Amino acid sequence: MVNEKTSNAGWPASVLVTGATSGIGLATALLLASQGRQVIGTARSRAKADALVRTARSHGLALDAVVMDLTDPASCREAVERAAALTDGGPHALVANAGIPLSGAITDPSDDRIREVLEVNVVGTLRMCTLVLPAMVRRGRGRIVTVSSASARIPAPMNGWYTASKHALSAATHSLRMETRRYGVRVVLVEPGTVATPFWDRAQEDLSTLTAARSDAGVHDRTASLFSRIQGSAGGPQPVARTIARALGVPRPRRRYTVGVDAHVGAALQCVAPLWLSDHIKTRLFALHTPAGAHSPDAVRTDEPARLDLTGESAG
Repeated sequence: MVNEKTSNAGWPASVLVTGATSGIGLATALLLASQGRQVIGTARSRAKADALVRTARSHGLALDAVVMDLTDPASCREAVERAAALTDGGPHALVANAGIPLSGAITDPSDDRIREVLEVNVVGTLRMCTLVLPAMVRRGRGRIVTVSSASARIPAPMNGWYTASKHALSAATHSLRMETRRYGVRVVLVEPGTVATPFWDRAQEDLSTLTAARSDAGVHDRTASLFSRIQGSAGGPQPVARTIARALGVPRPRRRYTVGVDAHVGAALQCVAPLWLSDHIKTRLFALHTPAGAHSPDAVRTDEPARLDLTGESAG
């Protein structure tokens, strides 16, 4: 059993936190700064970077902010170079938290939106891990925490591309952990359950767009209502931030931290329940259990190639 009782006594001194302007990233950046660590947070724009610094100051804390676009390799390199200039050659730890949602059926989003969620949640996140590793290897010590999601282990309808991206990130994190351990770099996976953050607002925007554009609006409305209820019952990001801080601050962190009762219960049930039962429960939750009716001629979209209707909702 992993012993987490002993503190690392101030190490890591410097931490780079991606996606630090809201939600889990903001809560983590503020908590780490309050512990006396040097925090460099990333933001998508200068305005958001400045707002992050002001928020820290309003809490009596100091941190640095750098502008970074996770989908742009050059921007990622510049952000890491800036972090290296602010620290002793590079951050001691990385919290790879930045991510975006993508709601809707597998057949709903455009190729551009699919590429965006995979680029941000998988490719860009792992790029950041690759960029910070050389300095950690030179020191013979480092810590990387990737923030995935409990949905990586609990797939559900109307969230397939996001779930796929997080499943890929979790799998890659496990591989990276085994590959870097011999260099003194510990890689930790954090999989939170439902957390009330602005993340859900963008998910709702995705569904609103789909509801307005597609004939099977009933399923998207049901999904939006379900997401709204889930968000309303969710807690804030502080428990996840505390878990990340613990994963950074102990000498022998766990390989994976699951955060939240819903995450623990859902992952356990997903493992023990047969797929037919899991499918039955989930399709009923999302109103996908009734046969789909044929589309009427005037309900078919003409501005894009026809897509398979896998939503299970009658268009009538």
